[in-house]
Amino acid sequence: MRILTDAHGSAPTHRISSRASVQQALSFLMSSVAPPSSSTPPARQLVLDLGTPPPATFDSFVTAANLEPVARLRGLNDALGANEPPSDRTFYLWGDAGSGRSHLLHALCHATPAGRARYAGPHSPLAAFGFSPEIAIYAIDDVQALSGAQQIALFNLFNEVRAHARHALVVAGNAAPLGLGVRDDLRTRLGWGLVYQIAALDDDGKIVALKNAARDRGIALADDVPPYLLTHFKRDMPSLMTLFDALDRFSLEQKRAVTLPLLRAMLASPDAGPPAT
Repeated sequence: MRILTDAHGSAPTHRISSRASVQQALSFLMSSVAPPSSSTPPARQLVLDLGTPPPATFDSFVTAANLEPVARLRGLNDALGANEPPSDRTFYLWGDAGSGRSHLLHALCHATPAGRARYAGPHSPLAAFGFSPEIAIYAIDDVQALSGAQQIALFNLFNEVRAHARHALVVAGNAAPLGLGVRDDLRTRLGWGLVYQIAALDDDGKIVALKNAARDRGIALADDVPPYLLTHFKRDMPSLMTLFDALDRFSLEQKRAVTLPLLRAMLASPDAGPPAT
């Protein structure tokens, strides 16, 4: 079965795996959309059915203006194993929701050999922020939402990583270090390493991401579908990819190519629910 990876968002897209879930779907995606024109069929509300997400990878990330941070993270594990480990081993990634910072953390862990990377965030136990000699790369997400105890643990982890030349720490948050609502000592530490703003995709980049997703799944995507998605639905990449996943599933059920008429047919389905308001 074809699986779509989130090309650029804070989390990978999820597979919609049943007829019922396709017939549900768009209050999640239609809460902030452009109003339909008089020639556009009324959009239908669909409630997302979240399944197990496919892994986020560097290959499924549309790099665009983020060449340097992506290159640094891609080569991080190899750099740590080199004869001379890198001097830059602490990184802070920041950007708006949907910019891809979380995707990059997951991709980093996915690209690192099993048992050598650890991902943690606000919902992780305190022990996840502890230093372990066997863990080479620590990826900490949503630093702005960490509890006080987690922030203290991250501060201590930062110091441990700095003291061990074959270890690295990559932290992500929603604002530059100076704008973070965290402990002063942690904010200072985050600014010590390499700091990268992760730039969100522009419209051209989002179209590339959608076309790449179609290509990876063996779909012949009509040229007018991506622009229509951008102008009629939520424009962040996780939402766009989720809708595209629903459209792919609907095309399999209908045994039709992914075209604008098919998209309109899915949205106009009488089983999909009342029109979005």
